[in-house]
Amino acid sequence: MAIMLTAIGLMSGTSLDGVDVALIETDGKQVRAFGPSGYRAYTDHERGLLRQALNEAPNLLHREARPGILREAERIVTLAHAEAVAIFTSHNRISYEDIDIVGFHGQTVLHRPAEKMTVQIGDGPALAKAIHIPVMHDFRAADVDAGGQGAPLVPVYHRALAQSLEREGPIVVVNIGGVSNITYIDGPNTLIACDTGPGNALLDDHIFRTMGQPFDCEGRTAAQGAVDVAWVMRALQHPFFALPPPKSLDRNDFASLKVRDMSPADGAATLTALTAEAIARIVPLLPKEPKCWIVAGGGARNLTMLRMLRERLDPATVEAADALGWSADAIEAQAFGFLAARGLKGLPLSYPATTGVPIPMTGGVIARP
Repeated sequence: MAIMLTAIGLMSGTSLDGVDVALIETDGKQVRAFGPSGYRAYTDHERGLLRQALNEAPNLLHREARPGILREAERIVTLAHAEAVAIFTSHNRISYEDIDIVGFHGQTVLHRPAEKMTVQIGDGPALAKAIHIPVMHDFRAADVDAGGQGAPLVPVYHRALAQSLEREGPIVVVNIGGVSNITYIDGPNTLIACDTGPGNALLDDHIFRTMGQPFDCEGRTAAQGAVDVAWVMRALQHPFFALPPPKSLDRNDFASLKVRDMSPADGAATLTALTAEAIARIVPLLPKEPKCWIVAGGGARNLTMLRMLRERLDPATVEAADALGWSADAIEAQAFGFLAARGLKGLPLSYPATTGVPIPMTGGVIARP
């Protein structure tokens, strides 16, 4: 019988909103039980520091280097994750001794797989010492070093979740964080994945710049605007959208796409439409047309995003992950708990059809308290 592990997963996504925490029981192949989940928001100061780090990261020459603001940003990220674990375990009355492993993704500040560069700031050894639990970190490096894209890594978790659904495939799980990525599942042996393009990053940046809010709550601002279809079509001429899977991108790869001459509402509507259209553009590049789409991540809370996806992906069904009993908010944190368990057992985290790595690859580095 497979040995089950109790794992905590931590995720701080490219939307820079905060740290998601989730507990799962798993053997790295199946999920026996979902535990509680939690969230520790970044403060305005922390978010500002991370934005500075994102601006400076493209100048990095070595993935281990932490010049200037990046050193302070890494310290802040590590402390925020330590606080998140402390609050989570205290609130849920969980003893450190009951946790086998913590999966710590860190904060991505640079992702250039073509240059074999992927940088997630966050000090794994320091976090392990602070929380007194073994920590698995640096999940992407082995894949990138071997020639893979290093992303997305969550498909193996999406597959584990989809196995519990009694429905005909193909099924696609789409995670809309700062960047959008999809997992295409058709039976036990077909697993394809890739990033599809901007998720919430451009939209969040626009809402923050024009309205001083961190995101478009429920898509209300976008719902009041008009889509500039010509702008969306021009944006989709970027060569990334025509590339077949597997493929990945950096949060800032589309930073040059500006909607400065639009109102806050029209800009939000246009950027939301870009995300939905970019996701739809992956359909002709898949082996078969999906029958259902399951939306997770922050985008699952955006009702305008869901409406646009339903219009664009018809006749396939589009459902929010919460409607299936999954947690749209905690799914990526759960995934990194699952990946930590897989890494401990030496199981693959990525495959040729998910990241483009030559052979199935395990990954992660263990730091002990």
